[in-house]
Amino acid sequence: MSEATLAILASSIGSQIFVRLKGGKEFRGKLKSYDQHLNIVLEDAEELRQNGEPKRHGLILIRGDSIVLISPVPK
Repeated sequence: MSEATLAILASSIGSQIFVRLKGGKEFRGKLKSYDQHLNIVLEDAEELRQNGEPKRHGLILIRGDSIVLISPVPK
């Protein structure tokens, strides 16, 4: 992973991010931590579903090899 990517992730700790996974699942939550494999921990995580009703999960771990996209959520 590039240093620029790590710097962006480091600056996003404690902020809301959006994550899209292989298979199309999408999550939004506060970035608590990450590692060199891009495994991430989200607090107050919600799964964004097709019917528009988010499903609350709380604290979750997402494996880095399943992540397609990570983006900050605009404030």
